[in-house]
Amino acid sequence: MKKRALLLDLDGTLLDTAPDMADALNKLLIEMQREPLPYERIRPTVSHGSMRMLQLAFGTENVVEGGELQKRFLNIYRQALAVKTRLYIGFEQVLQRVNELGMYWGVVTNKPGWLANPLMTELGLHTQAACIVSGDTVAHRKPHPLPMFHAAQLMSIDPNECLYVGDAERDIQAGRAAGMTTLVALWGYLGEHDKPHEWQGDGMVNTPNELIEWLDRHA
Repeated sequence: MKKRALLLDLDGTLLDTAPDMADALNKLLIEMQREPLPYERIRPTVSHGSMRMLQLAFGTENVVEGGELQKRFLNIYRQALAVKTRLYIGFEQVLQRVNELGMYWGVVTNKPGWLANPLMTELGLHTQAACIVSGDTVAHRKPHPLPMFHAAQLMSIDPNECLYVGDAERDIQAGRAAGMTTLVALWGYLGEHDKPHEWQGDGMVNTPNELIEWLDRHA
């Protein structure tokens, strides 16, 4: 079936947010009188969310979901959302091609709305996206398929007419569970222990340009 919409994960797929998130984590570490971490160690954890980043920095036994460390980290990050964050190289052309093909595009992310929406706004993308579904838009987050179904509903498109692209296993799990075609973004924040070839996606793309080639074949 031809695809009518491109849905994207945010961190590590559409946007390279790792530099700003790493800076926020290191500011918190310094604030807590700890040594900052090298960017290369932080980067692979970004797509796994703030809890994984904090566990890397402070240890699993010291981090609680919704705890003070997480709140402080996210508040530091909120103050500098888009200092270094950019579209991945080649994504301007992807979004242009989506428009030329008459497709919709949108974002489905686990990032909470109070971060995702201002970030999209600061980068001038909020008016271009047909939908922005955040981690708290509906009752469940990825890997649950509910955010995917909600995005398709907002665009009035059947889920099997959507292509979902993400760089984490939960992205592929959510897209598959919703009946969407899924692609793994290999340019994202994959770590040495990630095995994308085992995620059962419909394909893998090395660059945004390869995504354009895929759209040309299937849109």
